[in-house]
Amino acid sequence: MTTSASFPKLLSSQIAFDTARMILDGFDKHYRLFREASRRAQQYFEEADWSAAQLAARERIDFYDARVRECVQALEDEYQQDDLTDEVWREVKLHYIGMLTDHKQPELAETFFNSVCCNILHRTYFHNDFIFVRPTVSTEYIDTDAALPTYRVYYPLKDGMQYTLKRVLTNFRLQTPFADLERDVGLAEARIRAAFGDIAAEPNQQIQVLSNLFYRNKGAYAIGKMINGAREYPFVLPILHDRDGQLVLDALLFDDKILAVLFSFTRAYFMVDMEVPSAYVEFLRSLLPNKPRSEIYTILGLQKLGKTLFYRDFLRHLRHSSDRFDIAPGIRGLVMVVFALPSFPYVFKVIKDYFPAPKETTKALVKEKYLLVKHHDRVGRMADTLEYSSVAFPRGRFADGLLAELKQVAPSVLEEEGEQVIIKHLYIERRMLPLNIYLNDAENNNDQAALEHGVREYGNAIKELVAANIFPGDMLYKNFGVTRHNRVVFYDYDEIEYITDCNFRTIPPPRNEEDEMAAEPWYPVARNDVFPEQFGVFLLGNQNVKKYFLKHHADLLTQQYWQQRKQHILEGYFDDVFPYPQECRFTHTETGKTG
Repeated sequence: MTTSASFPKLLSSQIAFDTARMILDGFDKHYRLFREASRRAQQYFEEADWSAAQLAARERIDFYDARVRECVQALEDEYQQDDLTDEVWREVKLHYIGMLTDHKQPELAETFFNSVCCNILHRTYFHNDFIFVRPTVSTEYIDTDAALPTYRVYYPLKDGMQYTLKRVLTNFRLQTPFADLERDVGLAEARIRAAFGDIAAEPNQQIQVLSNLFYRNKGAYAIGKMINGAREYPFVLPILHDRDGQLVLDALLFDDKILAVLFSFTRAYFMVDMEVPSAYVEFLRSLLPNKPRSEIYTILGLQKLGKTLFYRDFLRHLRHSSDRFDIAPGIRGLVMVVFALPSFPYVFKVIKDYFPAPKETTKALVKEKYLLVKHHDRVGRMADTLEYSSVAFPRGRFADGLLAELKQVAPSVLEEEGEQVIIKHLYIERRMLPLNIYLNDAENNNDQAALEHGVREYGNAIKELVAANIFPGDMLYKNFGVTRHNRVVFYDYDEIEYITDCNFRTIPPPRNEEDEMAAEPWYPVARNDVFPEQFGVFLLGNQNVKKYFLKHHADLLTQQYWQQRKQHILEGYFDDVFPYPQECRFTHTETGKTG
């Protein structure tokens, strides 16, 4: 006689049902507020209210944690700890799964459930009986309830390309008029014909465009793809304001690398209204097949689910690899221990317990700086970070030297439980080649083109950070990295300041010979005083680097440059940092507006 699995018990706990309902109500409130904030982005764009747009984007980042705290507090107020037994928690999850059957955002709701439970339960409960270690509810083929579908379909073979493009833009029903829509669609059509004119039209030729615009900073973006036969051609149409406050189509983007940078981890999150976010992600995945689903959810402002998906990918990678974590290549920092798994394209950063001189900071202040970057416009020049608590690593995968260093410099965040190493707090970032290594390699290989590119990109990164009101603080090359798209990105945030909080000064002339020979400054220096003329002492010891720096960015060594940029920001101007190359823009553009 064969034994079979026991028949499952009926769900019988009213507390479990009510708890599941409270958690789902908390998520629904969160996503309702999230969508309302995203919808208001259109109004801010139409009115060119850039201050309100930036504030709304920053505030939306905090919505999720606020709703999780509310839900946790409501549960703790409603129930005693003894009421929520292990069996009740198992039933809570089962009830919750049932409630998600016809939900439009089940993957987000599962992550919200995890966040609430992880604030209440001990980490020993973090497995699939109690939380969603794996997704349970499918996100495929979820339809919108609203009359507006996820994407619209257009047929240029029947209607003509120019008329089709005009319909694409007018269907968004922007309240601000275009300065010259006929001109703009003509320019777009000409660019399409230049790129694809030799391709024969197939019977199934169509253009699919997501029904809602993507908003970020001063730009609105129509996202779509052209289908012709078995081929798909992704494209983006950026819409900006001109100097008269009217709209212009600024470009037609369809280069894969340019689109990847537009959706990069170094950019601020888009504001876009999505009833069914998984449908938007599926559409974007067809445009960006090499970008992980976790990054797409994150760039849409759904960074908590992005973290969840990233962590699942990480655990899967650990199960299917055997290399060991070790100290990351490059110059070791004074504030962080940075380690990596060679086969995994990310680095792990742990704040040390103490910082040797000359660093004058605290762990709390370092966390504040990283939070500032999370909320700030990163303008394509600062890496987004994923912040985690209580991450378990297999002990056998740690190099002995790495574990010894963590025990020495960060013992307060380290625990060992059997075969696991628990790190109580860390950041995870995309791995990049440190700029100092990039420049050294170019110098050693006598690759002058690469050396000039690295120096030019370094200066461009600093200038674009300045435009976003960010002073990097420590501008040494080791604190910048080179991405796979050969862009230079800043990633060391413990000394960043707002440009408007800095005092840019020139060094006063020495009063006498004693001043000139003194080891210490003969002039008073306050905490946020910056002397740009000194940058060259630390940055330009290499003569080749110096040559290219002075060729492209000599103005960064002058107090006047920094003070003028600071004054520009104080007067309320929002400088322009385009997320695509200038040569992609249509020639009519005189806007100087960014996206």
